[in-house]
Amino acid sequence: MNSTWTADSASPERLVRAIYECISGPAGAPRDWVRYRYLQHPRALSLRTVVEADGSTRAAVFSVEEYIADVSPFFAANDFFEIEVDQRVERFGQIAHVWSVYEARPQPDSPTLLKRGANSIQLCHEHGRWWVFCTVWDNERERLRFDLF
Repeated sequence: MNSTWTADSASPERLVRAIYECISGPAGAPRDWVRYRYLQHPRALSLRTVVEADGSTRAAVFSVEEYIADVSPFFAANDFFEIEVDQRVERFGQIAHVWSVYEARPQPDSPTLLKRGANSIQLCHEHGRWWVFCTVWDNERERLRFDLF
């Protein structure tokens, strides 16, 4: 653990920014999976909506290690920068919910938009820090636009 990681877990807002930093980078560049693991509760889950060829959807659910294994080949082959464009945080006691709207681009300043979507992130403050317990996301597509803000 280092001072950056401690700062990452000091607030829900900073923790979410750190997640985007961990998963973003040029093709083949190593992602900071050690830092990413630090941000996630040991029993954290991720759920991604998958759109099948026939238009139906299903949930793909991953542990932290399963998520890393799933996305690593894509990151090895593709430039990918996920950039937060809007955020709403709701807190109650020791829990928080973050809506985070993102855009994915091949470079941070690229005019090329790869996708846009929303993360729904549930966090808990435990042992003096914030942890991600669950991240659920979906990408915009035809007839599905994120318009909560």
